[in-house]
Amino acid sequence: MAIIYLTEQSSKLSKTSKRLVIEKDRQTLLEIPEFKVERVLVFGNVQITTQAMAFLLDNGIEVSFLSLYGKYRGRLSPVESKNAQLRIHQYQKHLDSDFKIALAKAIVHAKLHNGRELLMRYARNHPEIDFSRDKTEMEGCVSHIEHKQSVNSVMGVEGAAASVYFKAFGKMLRKELGFERRQRRPPKDPVNALLSLGYTLIGNEMHSLICAVGFDPYIGFFHGIDYGRPSLALDLIEPFRHAIIDRFTLYLVNNHLLTEKDFEDKGDEGVLLNDDARKRYFAEYERYMTKEVESNLSPVKKGFRDLFKIQVHNMHDVIVNKETFTAYQMVD
Repeated sequence: MAIIYLTEQSSKLSKTSKRLVIEKDRQTLLEIPEFKVERVLVFGNVQITTQAMAFLLDNGIEVSFLSLYGKYRGRLSPVESKNAQLRIHQYQKHLDSDFKIALAKAIVHAKLHNGRELLMRYARNHPEIDFSRDKTEMEGCVSHIEHKQSVNSVMGVEGAAASVYFKAFGKMLRKELGFERRQRRPPKDPVNALLSLGYTLIGNEMHSLICAVGFDPYIGFFHGIDYGRPSLALDLIEPFRHAIIDRFTLYLVNNHLLTEKDFEDKGDEGVLLNDDARKRYFAEYERYMTKEVESNLSPVKKGFRDLFKIQVHNMHDVIVNKETFTAYQMVD
């Protein structure tokens, strides 16, 4: 099943009898058999006909709308899950302080484990770079998690660990694209632009999955409630950030697949990928997301999208059946 990235500005997505068609200036750019479409992502100024919208909705295919540079705007979604009982359980758990603290600890512990694992894998291949202090400081952060008694204090550990981790991350970049610190809104350098775009993409994918199962995406446990923020989706992608997007960014930069010339400074919008580089990014992203890896969530290798599904269903079982939450961890 294909995930369609519509990035060609002023193009149009329409529906024929058996195909979705992408056109521009009355020229057909691509035809896709309707049964091969899983999701559609629309970037910038792309039109969708009402016939295409109706087909996508009738077939349960979600459409996400982003700015040309990857800022999430919203989604056209089929009818949401009717699983009201799940949402009632979710709301009850949100009021349970002990549950939220335990879940926050599990999420942050997994995230720090994955950050440290990524660092150590790189260090083994590059003994000329000294990561000893970074390793010690991250281990110290991990040891502090268990003693915390509130979600805010767990978030404090996560913030301290992020500062250590991203300093080490900068040492792992071998090409001309340097990195000093994490900057989100807007990204001020190419590496931050890649991280922000990648986090947006996996957040969007997780958002879609949790809505399909029946969760309220805005009621999280580690991330608090904030107007318009899909807190539960953010909770569930935390353990995946370093393992997927940070590794993917290192792969793109260190293998010279993206260079300085692939970015442009858009002023208030920050430094962003140009049109051609964005298309290449999405092609590489799709290949990376389908790569099968070992993890603690499955006895056999799975692609990241399958691991997302396992993580969401694990959360369902935790909420409904009071099972133990198992956050994704990389396996060495």
